[in-house]
Amino acid sequence: MEVGGGEQPHGSVIWLHGLGADGHDFEPIVPELGLGEQVGLRFVFPHAPVRPVTINGGMSMRAWYDVMSLDRSGPQDETGIRESSATLTALIEREHERGVPYQHIVLAGFSQGGAIAMHTAMRFPMKLAGLMSLSSWMPLESTIDREVAQEPKSQPRDLPVLMAHGTFDPMLPIAAGQHARELMEKIGFKVQWHEYPMAHAVCPEEIGEIRDWLLNIYS
Repeated sequence: MEVGGGEQPHGSVIWLHGLGADGHDFEPIVPELGLGEQVGLRFVFPHAPVRPVTINGGMSMRAWYDVMSLDRSGPQDETGIRESSATLTALIEREHERGVPYQHIVLAGFSQGGAIAMHTAMRFPMKLAGLMSLSSWMPLESTIDREVAQEPKSQPRDLPVLMAHGTFDPMLPIAAGQHARELMEKIGFKVQWHEYPMAHAVCPEEIGEIRDWLLNIYS
């Protein structure tokens, strides 16, 4: 689904939801950002496919990939991660075909959606407007050196990156987000990092930071 932007938006924000939610989850945040018409952004909120999720007893729900373990060193659904990354890449290309330059497209995501946003943005060769990953973690860490750090066609390192995490997050401990930040900084990205006294959620102060970050990108 899409919100705002009009027929000729200045930029696009492709925002991926978390596990078990859908594209409507962050729709209400658009008016809360208070960007108005002066920025002219199209927000794209795709729906993840419905699939069985191992950690939830195999129950089917919307998920960008199967979650087999909450341990960072545990098994990962590489096929699902790469399929969803390809879906996000296709959405980038769709926005570009609709007249939005690559450098005006932001990739954003919460939790599992943030993992796909990070994975995709780092490997996308054309300069993007920014990357926003909220309450998330880094998937397929072992592939970064081969696919990003040593790859001349990966994302330029001056990409604006916003990352945030709750200090009381019981689902994805803040250490997971901090580790993702360290991995990005290790290969040359500069990360704007924020911590908030919250659980696995988004708080008003965080929305204010997102607003300021987007205004800075699209000013």
